[in-house]
Amino acid sequence: MTDRILIAGSGQAGFQTAASLRQDGFEGEIVIVGEEPGLPYQRPPLSKTYLKEANADRLFFRNADFFEKNRIDLEDGRTVTSIDRAQRTATISDGRTIAYGHLVLATGTRNRRLPLPGVDLGNVLGLRSLADAEILREKLASASRLVVVGGGFIGLEVAATARAAGLHVTVLEATARLMSRVVSPPISDYFLSFHSSSGVDVRLNSLARAILDDGTGKAAGVELGDGERVPADLVLVSAGVVPNAEIAEAAGLYVHDGIRVDDMLATEDPAISAIGDCASFPFGQDGLQIRLESVQNAVDQAKCLSRRLVGHPERYDKLPWFWSDQGPHKLQIAGLTAGADHHEIRGGLDDGKLSVQCFRRGELIGVETVNVAGDHMAARRLLAQPAPLSLETVQAHGFDLAALMKANAARG
Repeated sequence: MTDRILIAGSGQAGFQTAASLRQDGFEGEIVIVGEEPGLPYQRPPLSKTYLKEANADRLFFRNADFFEKNRIDLEDGRTVTSIDRAQRTATISDGRTIAYGHLVLATGTRNRRLPLPGVDLGNVLGLRSLADAEILREKLASASRLVVVGGGFIGLEVAATARAAGLHVTVLEATARLMSRVVSPPISDYFLSFHSSSGVDVRLNSLARAILDDGTGKAAGVELGDGERVPADLVLVSAGVVPNAEIAEAAGLYVHDGIRVDDMLATEDPAISAIGDCASFPFGQDGLQIRLESVQNAVDQAKCLSRRLVGHPERYDKLPWFWSDQGPHKLQIAGLTAGADHHEIRGGLDDGKLSVQCFRRGELIGVETVNVAGDHMAARRLLAQPAPLSLETVQAHGFDLAALMKANAARG
């Protein structure tokens, strides 16, 4: 074991690494360098609960005593700016140099900046941090018309919250369906129906061309590719994220849609690992490199890395799962459903529930549910089994996931 572990990033992955190291018996120094001031906190509530309640205390992973008792040095309000791999040192933004025995890159992501005229106008916001959420909450309180550029999880979560607060909300999605990168068409259709029935004006295949100036330096609306102008006194740009991998690339590490790591989360430098939203890792039997943006992935990778650093290495092979709360509807996804070529569907918006089993080449690859927590939990257990489940078996047992688990166990 190394004497000092330096963690670049204080988000979910960085915090969990430090906590797990102490739980796993690591006795050396732990230093977390985090860009944001204050204690590490959860991000998912920022687009939902926090906008309604503004209770920052409920976001923190642990209070200050936790860091003191566990001898975790939190260097908040700073970033790692460069890495000297030969000397095993990192320079941070206040000019100091910190030596490390092992460096963990948990640098996360940042919002993708769209090349839109007017994107720097007042009342044009993004949402990534607690500070962003505080500004957005303040602006929502005095706004009447919100335009959301981007129909992904965060944009739709904010849209539902703003609409429930009485704002006129328009969502502009450049593709043919909502959340198209991460969910199946039936789920997209469900949430299109929900948001539309709630009074949100959802525009698909709508590309924002410019953000309009009201003459005082603030946003007056968004101009679309066809020339239509959608009025707004508040614009949220939520068009995806990019991994924070620049310091890794500058240090000579391989970067391609994230910092490339192996199945034990190690870079090509044995003294440096990368985890969480910034890391690209091999997934599944084919070893396809992927990068995931989820709490589950950040937590599980941190725990896996901790075990390796204390001398108990193991491959990272956890089942991915995700969630999104949009108004009263909880979307939960087990597995990676992109690329599915067949869907088995039960329920719909009229039922207030939906289950979608997603198949590729005759095998179950994921299950998406809305307001069916039991199906989601059963699917996570089912998909974690080593033997893949066939379409024929699923059709024979319907949506009885408990029966499917028994059938699959009998096959094995």
